[in-house]
Amino acid sequence: MEMEKMIASGGDGGVPELEDPVVARPAAEEEKESRRRRPLLVAVLAALLLLAFFVLGRESTSTVWEMASAKLLAVVNNDAAAATHHHDDGELAGNVTNRNDVDELLGGLLTAGMDRRSCRSRYESSWYYKHFPYKPSTHLLGKLRAYEARHRRCAPGTPLYAMAVDHLKSGGGADEAAMEECRYIVWLPFDGLGNRMLSMASGFLYALLTDRVFLVALPPDSDELFCEPFPDTTWRLPLEDFPIANLFNLGPNPDVSLTALLNSKKIVVDVDDTDDQAAVAATPLPAYVYLSLGWEMTDVAFFCGEHQAALEKVSWLLLYSDLYFVPSLYPIAKFQDELRLLFPAAMESISHLLLRYLFHPSNTVWGMVTRYYHSYLAHADRRIGIQIRMFNFGAIPVDDMYNQILACSRQEHILLETDGGSDAVDDTATATISGGGSDTILVVSLYADYYERLRSRYYEHAAAKRGGDTWVGVFQPTHEERQATESLAHNQKALAEVYLLSFSDELITTGRSTFGYVSSSLAGVRPTILLTALGHKVPETPCQRAVSMDPCNHKPPRGVVCWRGMAVDRDDLARHVRVCEDYDIGVKLFD
Repeated sequence: MEMEKMIASGGDGGVPELEDPVVARPAAEEEKESRRRRPLLVAVLAALLLLAFFVLGRESTSTVWEMASAKLLAVVNNDAAAATHHHDDGELAGNVTNRNDVDELLGGLLTAGMDRRSCRSRYESSWYYKHFPYKPSTHLLGKLRAYEARHRRCAPGTPLYAMAVDHLKSGGGADEAAMEECRYIVWLPFDGLGNRMLSMASGFLYALLTDRVFLVALPPDSDELFCEPFPDTTWRLPLEDFPIANLFNLGPNPDVSLTALLNSKKIVVDVDDTDDQAAVAATPLPAYVYLSLGWEMTDVAFFCGEHQAALEKVSWLLLYSDLYFVPSLYPIAKFQDELRLLFPAAMESISHLLLRYLFHPSNTVWGMVTRYYHSYLAHADRRIGIQIRMFNFGAIPVDDMYNQILACSRQEHILLETDGGSDAVDDTATATISGGGSDTILVVSLYADYYERLRSRYYEHAAAKRGGDTWVGVFQPTHEERQATESLAHNQKALAEVYLLSFSDELITTGRSTFGYVSSSLAGVRPTILLTALGHKVPETPCQRAVSMDPCNHKPPRGVVCWRGMAVDRDDLARHVRVCEDYDIGVKLFD
């Protein structure tokens, strides 16, 4: 696999410096000349990569790939070192962008002062993103800084955390004054990488809204994926001394779930129609409550305002979910005003800002991302990401799926058409680059079939162009054949591909795929979504441009009856919550 070759080649050591045969000159003059030569040299090396790609074929080019990649990475690494040395002059690592004013902290979304070396992606990711559609609000920044301070006070390793764990061990009531400062929500792993990231973002938003501390119970398959997101502390739950056993196998409906506790009257909520208030009956509350908010969605009562009043008094919440349930928080009256203050620009900015704040790939994963990016993607004028996921309920033959991708591209004018061949179309339907240029198409799929077809398409026929030369390169980092969530190495590659997709100008993603949702939200792009082949038939409309980058909540709560005193404005809900483009029983936020 190409990404494995990149990892094997390293790109960090053992690569000889590019030598200059000219006689020695003063250091300052040498540096200036080196800077002038780099763009031409990089262009030549990139051309060698493309020549190998198009002429020699996939497997027979490994030696050429490695030689050219090593030279290219030497240039990139030298540039990165120079950029670090000259950062005060506005230079950027690897000449990723010409912008001299890149905001590494994303408008204050991220906190300054964290160790750059321990988490390179935190400070470098802004160099690669093409889109910055929303800035964080002043209210969100204040909320995040207050959260970070609370997390430092209450995180594992602090006296307050030790007190909270002792309280949990004793099974004491959760309304004691000693527990008011530090209340927790613990995320439990469930399903694949995209589902996990979206449910973690949802859990963190809930922690922001309820002044809780967000902790994650990370299994071995996720242990080395992300950096710590909060300064001077950890978000990892210490599993070895946590008093609740078997955290990873509690299932969707244990005896301590919210629904079970309500049914057994261990949590009793009284409501008063006269003052629109809900109160918890004076009974001993459990030390913790389990929330089943995943696909089974057994705890739909969570989304009633009166039950939120009860949960406020419980110190520990265990979150079991594989869903992006943010759209279902908006209809809860007590959260709605705060969400508007936090995200005044647009509701679709929630996922975009939360994912960029919370997730920073570990140095291992970030190395995969940057090495692949600089070797294959960096020098294109336009980057197009295509993410393909085939679900069993909508499986179709590879040829049909490939034709659906081409039909979608023509409908939305995304991929360059070709000058000849059976798939040539009228020029008015052709996506073009003014004055020539270059496209890279990044294919992310478990299978190599779509990459092979797209590569052959542009190898056998020239790309349509207007006013200049145009080339198209097609690349695929991995083709793992099957999803292996239990494997750390698989998840590291998957996360690297999420971020490579997020650096795209345009995205075509698979409907209902959480992997695609995460990529487009990180990118700040409203993707073009390939619609599902229901009944195993290609839909007449191959795809639809998303009205919002917000992910779809596939399983919104249904059949739950909430106290009417907690209801919200239906007209406002209609303006901000709508049915998903790719799933007619799901909902998403939009503006």
